[in-house]
Amino acid sequence: MAFSSRQIFEWAKMTKPETLTDIQRAARFYYLQHHAFGGKVDGQNYGTATTAPMPSILRIEEHLSAAWVRLSQGTNVENLHWLACMKRYDRPHTFIYADPPYWETEGYGVEFGFQEYQDMANFMRSCESKVMVSINDHPEIRKAYEGFVILDGEQLGIKYSVGNGQAKSKTSQELVICNFDPMKPQAFFSPIALSKSCQLLLLSFFSKRG
Repeated sequence: MAFSSRQIFEWAKMTKPETLTDIQRAARFYYLQHHAFGGKVDGQNYGTATTAPMPSILRIEEHLSAAWVRLSQGTNVENLHWLACMKRYDRPHTFIYADPPYWETEGYGVEFGFQEYQDMANFMRSCESKVMVSINDHPEIRKAYEGFVILDGEQLGIKYSVGNGQAKSKTSQELVICNFDPMKPQAFFSPIALSKSCQLLLLSFFSKRG
């Protein structure tokens, strides 16, 4: 009996993680994240796209191997609270890209209060690094990051949709916020700085404070 990709997705969602081994739980999480609309960890819904092929459950090992090859080439993975991690690598030659949970958007599985965004803005005001934040367009977010360079959806040509668990989605605008002007020539680093050392720090915030 053949099953559709959607049926396999729903079956994986219903499977209780506590009944699986560590490896099986990791494979289940990987599979669900690759098939879920919006990359949520809670309230996941099956998603499709006409612009990219669907990931295959039979090629998980191949995808993980490719990811390992990319990460093994000089990547350091930290298990820190985001602010501690930013402070650890804060240097004049460091570029920090921050991708926090979108404000008032559920489904990330962890709490990320508004104070976190304010703390991030305060860090950006005092740090030596060049920091770029991608976040949803919200009046409270604009107020918290007032004074920074803010590129909105019209300038970027980017919109996103997040499902609400009822087969509906809301289209919103994306913001890119910087403590430098990315539109200026050599806004990131001079050739001399690049030839010496340029640390790229990609931060995701899907872990609890610790």
